[in-house]
Amino acid sequence: MSHCRFCKAELKEQLVDLGSSPLSNGLLSKDELSKAEVWYPLKVMICGHCYLLQTEDYSGSDHIFNDHYAYFSSYSSTWLNHARLYCKMMESRFNLGAESLVVELASNDGYLLQYFKESSIQVMGIEPTANTAKVAIEKGIPTHVDFFGTRLAEELKAKNVQADVIVGNNVLAHVPDILDFVKGMKYILKPDGVITMEFPHLLKLIQFHQFDTIYHEHFSYLSFLSTQRIFEAAGLKIFDVDEIETHGGSLRIYATHQENNHQALSENVSKMISKEKAFGLESMDTFAHFQNKVNSIKNRFNKFLIDAKLSGKSVIAYGAAAKGNTLLNFSGVKSDLIQFIVDASPYKQGKYTPGMHIPILNETYIRELKPDFVVILPWNIKEEIEEQLFYIRRWGGKLVVAIPQLEVF
Repeated sequence: MSHCRFCKAELKEQLVDLGSSPLSNGLLSKDELSKAEVWYPLKVMICGHCYLLQTEDYSGSDHIFNDHYAYFSSYSSTWLNHARLYCKMMESRFNLGAESLVVELASNDGYLLQYFKESSIQVMGIEPTANTAKVAIEKGIPTHVDFFGTRLAEELKAKNVQADVIVGNNVLAHVPDILDFVKGMKYILKPDGVITMEFPHLLKLIQFHQFDTIYHEHFSYLSFLSTQRIFEAAGLKIFDVDEIETHGGSLRIYATHQENNHQALSENVSKMISKEKAFGLESMDTFAHFQNKVNSIKNRFNKFLIDAKLSGKSVIAYGAAAKGNTLLNFSGVKSDLIQFIVDASPYKQGKYTPGMHIPILNETYIRELKPDFVVILPWNIKEEIEEQLFYIRRWGGKLVVAIPQLEVF
């Protein structure tokens, strides 16, 4: 029996079982196709004590976040614009200047810190994947290639690293020892410093059946209530929270030391607590039918693809995102139903998806094949992709999303 990664209670309740799959960002070269892949069980458990939803640890973070990590943040214009506006907001709200230090955890290829650097604000990135960190360093962004937690935080504190702002976009869910990670932030935060983090909101995952956001590198699925408990256990307090649209619905939290009284407690905190309790995020009944809904989405998606195949229609996909690989592996969709996937990142082109081995190509192949349907796998940036692929309308091509429900448009 496994135990909760936060409160250590036994995990007895299950949200969903998605079978088994390889690591969602574990793209394969052509030579690797003939080698055995490791598949891990993929299911989400519910802690009946603290209501933290979580995957079981079948693959360690050092295996997932390695030197061949496939995700580079800078290949979505939507995401870059979000990062730019986020930085401008922080710069203004927290009066950041040339003497300020912003530390980003999981800084990837420097997609966010570059905007602080443009404003002559001091920056430091911490990123465990050497290949993405290399790109950031080439942009002139100082980056530590390491996993963050109390060990690294103590080392940095001994070197007098103290942050005015610690930022983390979509990293809080990615750490197996979440309490150690949050405690590490307290170590390197100035007495009046601020932590701000974004992460997908569990409420939206349940409400809109976003099961494809479940994969092995997402160790936790966070509500505001569970996040608040974790921060309090680390000696930190959340004083504000925003609901934002990224990743199908996320939370942006603001925290500081419990003993810091310079930040007023926003009414947003009590409103969010009330909203989550009213939705039922601390009731097992809320999670009872999630598996059935997920199965229905899979069945409708498979039926669409099979009907298209039998009708002689061609189908490809856009965006070799991790969420897409969860959907494809759970649905058992191979290249007989989706011929190939197009992706803007040159780091993904020429590779194959884990599990289903669908080839990943560049966008010119869309114009060559003129497919009848293009399945948008990263549905969270649907509008960006729809605008980019406007030209498929010339031959009557249509776009498709599978989640939260099958839509052809």
